[in-house]
Amino acid sequence: MKKTLASVSFLVLSFAASAQNMATTAAQPSVDKPAYDRWSIELNGGVNKPTRAITPGYSTATLNPFHADLGVRYMFNPKFGVKLDFGYDQFQERDDTPAFESRAIRTSLQGVVNLGRALNFETWTNTIGILAHGGFGVTQLTSDNGFDGEDYMGHGILGLTGQIRLSNSIALTGDLTGIVNGRQNHNFDGMGQTTTGSFDGVLLNASVGLTFYLGKNEKHADWFSEENERLNKLEDRVTTIETNLIDTDKDGVADLYDLEPNTVSGVAVNTKGQSIDTNQNGVPDELESYLEKTYVQKGGETATNNTVEELINGGYVNVYFDFNSSKPTNASLSGVDFLVKYLKNNPGKSADIVGYSDEIGSSDYNTELSRKRAEAVKNVAINAGIDASRLNVIANGEDTSVNKSSKEARQIVRRVTFKVK
Repeated sequence: MKKTLASVSFLVLSFAASAQNMATTAAQPSVDKPAYDRWSIELNGGVNKPTRAITPGYSTATLNPFHADLGVRYMFNPKFGVKLDFGYDQFQERDDTPAFESRAIRTSLQGVVNLGRALNFETWTNTIGILAHGGFGVTQLTSDNGFDGEDYMGHGILGLTGQIRLSNSIALTGDLTGIVNGRQNHNFDGMGQTTTGSFDGVLLNASVGLTFYLGKNEKHADWFSEENERLNKLEDRVTTIETNLIDTDKDGVADLYDLEPNTVSGVAVNTKGQSIDTNQNGVPDELESYLEKTYVQKGGETATNNTVEELINGGYVNVYFDFNSSKPTNASLSGVDFLVKYLKNNPGKSADIVGYSDEIGSSDYNTELSRKRAEAVKNVAINAGIDASRLNVIANGEDTSVNKSSKEARQIVRRVTFKVK
């Protein structure tokens, strides 16, 4: 029995030493990897009270120090788990009774039920929990001034642990546990023998302590609600769908299905949100048709490229910005798209990207802001596939051509224009 107790005690310490490594070492790929941590270490201290197997005339204090225990727990899922723990209890006389000193060391293997999850505590709290634990183990009782040697016995153990979550890594605990010893030969005080040796020894432990959660996930199984997680994921999916159903460029195709999210306003698109460009010249058919009808060279020949270039250089294609911002508004990104398509279909052309600001603020600041706006548009064009060497940034600073006191007029001049050449 002594070798058995020593072996199991050693196993407790081995579990404690290896649990952190097991929790943090990268696991093998799993199809159903849990979204919560499973391992924890429990450390508690408090008082004890032996209620049976005390020699007549001997007694401990009602709340007798000292009790301590160390446990390593593994949760199979948020409701059920198992733990291995090591406990220590010291017994001493109370005032006005004969002196004695003895101690009990135990090791227990216990099942754990997370009553907080089983009773759906998550519907009203995220910080309070209760664990029920129970199982079997072995105990060693020794005495300094009583019997010689050691008394080994088996025991059953049952308890409740209240939890207060301090963070995702630590919980404050309070525990009340009862232990019943079987085949206990000597009383807890060590000064006499038990009457039957069957189930004479009964010990109560009350303690407070901390639970440390191990792992890389946000939550431990103690606080993980599968139903809440399911509802959160469903809510995220609904939010994603709602967001993607927004039609940013107002072309009648939701962003979720739109392969061209910045279509030029007013042109026809296909079912995938792409502007219809039959001849693949980079100009939507509707816009091209309008240009051909509106701008015709002498002799009746169309001048699509020339008129598009005139349109760009004439300031009809712009990118706009909010006040004091260097980020293009979503609605005006179609202006960049217009330029990008033109340059892609005319590889010999290059473009000046000219930034402007309104008159609010100092001239130096506004010049720098106009440069940042032009740089931002240049980066969009580069990311869209235009070589940086074909794009030249110009900071024109303040545009003083509008009424400074008009909010709407100032919005018009906070812009970037283009000059193709």
